[in-house]
Amino acid sequence: MSKKRVNEALPQEKISVDLFAPDISPYEEAAFKSAFSTALTKAQMAEIAEPCSSYPQVKHVLATHWHPEWIPMKLIKKRVNASFPKMKDALIIPTQHNQLLSYDDKYSGVEVDCYSPEFDQKVQLLIHCHNKQLKKAGMFKEMIKHTFSYRSSQLFELIDSMAEKKYLHRVEEAAKRTGVSDTIIKFVKIQSKKFKHFFYQFESDINPLMYKNKLLRNYLDQLRPYTTAETIRHAQILVREVKVIVKAHFDMSYFYHTRDIIAEARSFNAGIVVPHPEQFWPVLLADYDIDGIEVWNPQSHQFTKFLIETLHRQNKTRKKHGRDLLVFMGDDCHLGEKTREPHFRDAEKSGRQIGYQPAWDDMEIRKSLILGHFSRKSVIKEYRSRLS
Repeated sequence: MSKKRVNEALPQEKISVDLFAPDISPYEEAAFKSAFSTALTKAQMAEIAEPCSSYPQVKHVLATHWHPEWIPMKLIKKRVNASFPKMKDALIIPTQHNQLLSYDDKYSGVEVDCYSPEFDQKVQLLIHCHNKQLKKAGMFKEMIKHTFSYRSSQLFELIDSMAEKKYLHRVEEAAKRTGVSDTIIKFVKIQSKKFKHFFYQFESDINPLMYKNKLLRNYLDQLRPYTTAETIRHAQILVREVKVIVKAHFDMSYFYHTRDIIAEARSFNAGIVVPHPEQFWPVLLADYDIDGIEVWNPQSHQFTKFLIETLHRQNKTRKKHGRDLLVFMGDDCHLGEKTREPHFRDAEKSGRQIGYQPAWDDMEIRKSLILGHFSRKSVIKEYRSRLS
């Protein structure tokens, strides 16, 4: 696929294209290519490298839960340096889904999907390690490679759920829940079939990092020049609901068990953190061998103070694994969201910033942090020591 930004081929004004026609138009093909493109314009590169806000009050930067996606690390480094102009010390480790990546050639990280049979639920773990340990991580790399491939298959099941007759009941269920019209159902089915056609036509040109459920969302957004905003909005509502149904039926047995992932990570001295525990709270009761718990991120912040106090109490009596549990906070920033056109962005997700976790400085939460002897500085020092 050409490195030229493919959405330059898209019209700037609404033109007449029959999106219900069975034949594929060159405009729909251009929309697909734009949705999958990882090339960046000068404006997009500036959007990454030049954040709109900076945080000079933050001297110690702890960023152990964020997703580069397809954004070059050199641009991300410019962003981090601009965001924290008075940074004295930092522990910055990317956690791409099921793919090990490094920010500074010293530490690597990954967010791993796994399955906990104890409470029959998929969970996620943040795994971090010093790069000198990667030579011992051969088995772990194979495990996350398998997990990456399986999780990516959810995109294909999502498309089939809307394009194939055998999954008609899923679309009908989603339509009943959302109340969308028959016209919208027809539109989504037709465009899902075209999306599937494009995918296999251009598969060799597509970066595997782009194999995500949101790609159908991105493709539909690129069709806005050819239809009404209301049509796309309602189509997105239907797609989101079908995605919920697909996830509910996704077989968890193909993921590795949580304890197996933890055991393999420990075999090469990796650190292990539980992210957003509010989404799968039973993990807090499982007594896993972990280094810490993420008590705050933009998606999970209802019980931050409670979780900090709980960790403090557990550390007073913690014997089995020997080391105190650490408090982590994650920004859960997805850099790719910042490259989308402003009117297409998810406002909440696009507002997240690498290393910016305001809960550390919240006056009420700080009371609990102080009592538990937790701070950015202390966590950076202790966790770095464990990884080394």
